This record gives sequence, structure tokens and C-alpha cells, in this order.
Amino acid sequence: MPSARRLSGNLEIAAKKRRAEGLQSSGSDLERKYWPALALFAVLGLLGWFTIGEGAVTVFGRPVEIRLVALLVIGSFALRTALARQADRIRHGGDGQDRDH
Repeated sequence: MPSARRLSGNLEIAAKKRRAEGLQSSGSDLERKYWPALALFAVLGLLGWFTIGEGAVTVFGRPVEIRLVALLVIGSFALRTALARQADRIRHGGDGQDRDH
């Protein structure tokens, strides 16, 4: 087995080669990770819906299904992800839409 120092050195050399050859990924990391993240949020929502029982909690004096509370939490994370992507687009000067149409 290679030692940790040797493996670390190999990783550094590989990173330098990628930079030198210009093999950087297209788009930002947020753009690349956006759709897989939303898909995972959808999977989490489905898992939450089918695994949480049909209990209810009282919110402001009204009964609310506990399933909906879980979906609200997961949905808030999905919304945060979408807002972060949009903010990144604005920061970098493009909104991803074609300006000709």
C-alpha cells in the first residue's frame, strides 16, 4: 500500500497537470451539482412521505400532518439550493438564458 505522503504527492501532481492542460470543469460547482441535489431532495421527500406515520401535530391550534412538516423542511433546503444557484449566476454576470430571444 502506498503511504499517505506518497498518495498526497500524487494527488497534487495530478491537480497541477489538470490545471496545466486546461481540463477544468465547465461551469461552476453549483451548476454542476444543482440537478443531482434536487433529485436527491425529491428522493428524500418521497422517503419521508412513505416512512413517516400518519400522525398529526398541533400548529397554532390546528392539526397538521407530520408528513407535511418533514416535506416543508426538505422543501426549504431545496429552495435554499435554488436560491444559491440563482445568486451564483447573478454574481458571475449571467442568468443562463439566451439573450437573443
